[in-house]
Amino acid sequence: MSVERRKAIAPFVVALDVGSTASRGGLYDATGRPVAGSGQRIAHEFTTAGDGTSTIDADQVVAECREIIDEIVWFAQEKGLAAQIAGVAMDSFASSLILVDADGHALTPCYTYADSRSRRQVHELGELIDEAGYRSRTGVRLHTSYHPARLLWLRTEKPELFARAASVMTVGEYVYLRLAGIRGLATSLAAWSGIIDVRTGELDLPILQACGVSPELISPIMDPNQPARPTSSLWRELRHVDWFHAIPDGWPSNIGPGAVDSATVAVAAATSGAMRVVLDECPVEIPPGLWCYRLSRERWIVGGALNDVGRAVTWLEGTVVSPGEGLPGVLTGPPLSDAPSVLPFFSGERATGWARDARATFHGITTATGPEELWRGVFEGLALSYRRVWDQLNVAGAQPERVVASGRVSLDHPTWLQLLADALEVPVLPLTMKRATLRGTALIALDTLAPGVERATPPFGEPWLPVREHLPHYRQAMRDFERLYDVLVAE
Repeated sequence: MSVERRKAIAPFVVALDVGSTASRGGLYDATGRPVAGSGQRIAHEFTTAGDGTSTIDADQVVAECREIIDEIVWFAQEKGLAAQIAGVAMDSFASSLILVDADGHALTPCYTYADSRSRRQVHELGELIDEAGYRSRTGVRLHTSYHPARLLWLRTEKPELFARAASVMTVGEYVYLRLAGIRGLATSLAAWSGIIDVRTGELDLPILQACGVSPELISPIMDPNQPARPTSSLWRELRHVDWFHAIPDGWPSNIGPGAVDSATVAVAAATSGAMRVVLDECPVEIPPGLWCYRLSRERWIVGGALNDVGRAVTWLEGTVVSPGEGLPGVLTGPPLSDAPSVLPFFSGERATGWARDARATFHGITTATGPEELWRGVFEGLALSYRRVWDQLNVAGAQPERVVASGRVSLDHPTWLQLLADALEVPVLPLTMKRATLRGTALIALDTLAPGVERATPPFGEPWLPVREHLPHYRQAMRDFERLYDVLVAE
């Protein structure tokens, strides 16, 4: 989808994406096309441990983003585009948290969405507050991936460190502070942190009070059409342009592939996974297994996240002999009678049951079960996990007519989308481009910078259609999944 420099249309946006496995960046033109040759990527890994630790060094992320911007600005200078850069935009993995001191330096590592060491505090908060009322106000449940339990954990387990904190920040906020002196928390990131009222967009003071946290630790909340200007910047070319407050990657991963309305459901299948739909009204009823996040004054997003999609595939690749060239046939062919029923919760469950201590389960293995059956079982388990989210989206007011799929798993294993189409019983349209989330972040900024420019259409492959003969198997598999879940996971 990239465009050559001489065909690119101004203004341009420097876009950044900090994901689970890498930081990325690129220069995008006003149509939402990446300028050929501008793309950058720096790989990284989370630090994990058996106690639930999942962190990354906050200053490492800052250094990666600085290096990426250096390269993009140099590229823009070389191509004669630097003077036409109008903005900087950024997204990051959601539900991150960093304690920051009065001098603007990180006191802690960045706790990622997968850090589950605040499990006990989730239970404590459940006894302190009316969880149903909290969920009704914020659109989320008490969970280790959100700010409240983590703040209570830090306050009780690391009191001296917490006492030194002048700010609580997400990783995107911290990058902006260190690189440009900018403070501000995007509405969407505040929503993805579980600390704002989903209907008013204001801080949810009752939950902060329950955690013993002053609202003064939280940066001012800013809508996407309220960019800031740097108070300091290493780049002369970026000192007088709009810096759009960092947003969570879940929103642009809808926008990049074109899932921008209630009729189009986006399926993301990367390290983690998600199924989301953008709505113009806040749902009257938020289904119990899903979340609802406020994006701006006029838009909301409803959906569910899966902890383990790419992680499940990585486990397969490292543990079970691959069918190799036969894998596409294994995934697109008829069901395998000796494939196990799989609950693919390798690192706990978010949607739809939010069982943080859930673990993966393989049921129904026989002497005839081999590598092909294990691969098929895991991919079917993933497809059925998305189906559980799909069923609740309809309750929230979505009117799905099409599914757009993106992400590393869909690119690396495109034939798995046949299983998804069969499980959902609708066509699935694959996006055939990388960095769709990064593109979405640029597009959201371009809504403000270049509202009158027609956007380019992203490339799609041929749709995967449900196979009628497979549907009875998946309906039964869904019932088996739920029965197994009720016995082994449900509280």
